[in-house]
Amino acid sequence: MQHIAIVGAGITGVTTAYALLNRGYSVTVFDKNRYAAMQTSFANGGQLSASNAEVWTQASTILKGIKWMLKKDAPLLVNPMPNWHKYSWMAEFVSNIPKYENNTIETARLAIAAREHLYAWAEKENIDFDQEMKGILHFYNDKKGYEHATRVNELLRKGGLDRQSVSVEEMRSIEPTLTGDFYGGYYTPSDSTGDIHKYTRGLASACQRLGAEFVFDAKVNTLKHTGSGVEIHHVEGDTANATSHFDGVVVCAGIESRRFASQLGDRVNIYPVKGYSITVELNDEESQASAPYVSLLDDDAKIVTSRLGKDRFRIAGTAEFNGENYDIRDDRIRPLTEWCRTYFPGVNTDKVIPWAGLRPMMPNMMPRVGAGKQTGVFYNTGHGHLGWTLSAATADMIGQQIEASMPLDVRKAG
Repeated sequence: MQHIAIVGAGITGVTTAYALLNRGYSVTVFDKNRYAAMQTSFANGGQLSASNAEVWTQASTILKGIKWMLKKDAPLLVNPMPNWHKYSWMAEFVSNIPKYENNTIETARLAIAAREHLYAWAEKENIDFDQEMKGILHFYNDKKGYEHATRVNELLRKGGLDRQSVSVEEMRSIEPTLTGDFYGGYYTPSDSTGDIHKYTRGLASACQRLGAEFVFDAKVNTLKHTGSGVEIHHVEGDTANATSHFDGVVVCAGIESRRFASQLGDRVNIYPVKGYSITVELNDEESQASAPYVSLLDDDAKIVTSRLGKDRFRIAGTAEFNGENYDIRDDRIRPLTEWCRTYFPGVNTDKVIPWAGLRPMMPNMMPRVGAGKQTGVFYNTGHGHLGWTLSAATADMIGQQIEASMPLDVRKAG
């Protein structure tokens, strides 16, 4: 049986494994961590949000980055220190501004397609991931933000999404715990939330039941195309270097995908964009009653929320361009806690778990999905802030491409 390696056991790697297993391929997944979903797929905002499909490639994003460059608690923070990769990436980001509308429409389309797979897989494999099917409510504090959302809504509609304009009174009816003064909002009933870590771990277990091998604690050093396949050179735990040969490989390695692509003769220009989250432990009845179940997105502050069962409330957001840096900064976490106190004063924030992850972002804000230059090399990476939202659709796309280029009827035996 032909054997496909997958580098990375985050949400894109695990969904890719599942898509290939269901097509009859033999799969081995490599990850440097001891378990699946231990990095960017560990504690994100929890939204499955087609309504958040707007890409960032706008002139206003550049202006905000410049304006907020020295403001440590800004929603978008750019470290001004010179770095060739960062500034060349940003130049390419600017060059993609003319594609803003088309890429937003395409992202919405992908997000809607991904839902069907994600939900079906969870039901088939009996995965409990604290899913809430209560929609996502975007809220706006002023007319300018609301009018921009109205323009975005036309693009989302072209992508197939039904997102409804709601008044302040309707917002309070949709989520009664939300306090504050607002101009208006948009509500997407078809969006949902859940725990990405639980989902990924549950799907990884399903992959193992279907025959996938997971090689954890495996630091992959190099990928080498041999002409007849791909060699993976890695270190397992504290053991000596090991080499494994596969008929093909799918790179799903987050921010490390750029390095692996270079080894294989491809250019995948991913930059790490840090995001932060807090998980508020709702340990008393008042906090549980005061925290929302409907997912929220504050477009001004770029903050999202999700309710993870009875006793957890996730708040996430911000974007930080600071290279490969996993430091959890107090001045980036504090705004998330203060945001919670502002809009949900009844929630006790004395027990808050902070987290930071690096989103793998392409300059056009679109995932890199498809074949590389060499036979048997594929990529499913660069999903940015919508990794979970898009992952099942892109996994299915990669599955289709591998099936077309490496079909079952010509696969090697053994």
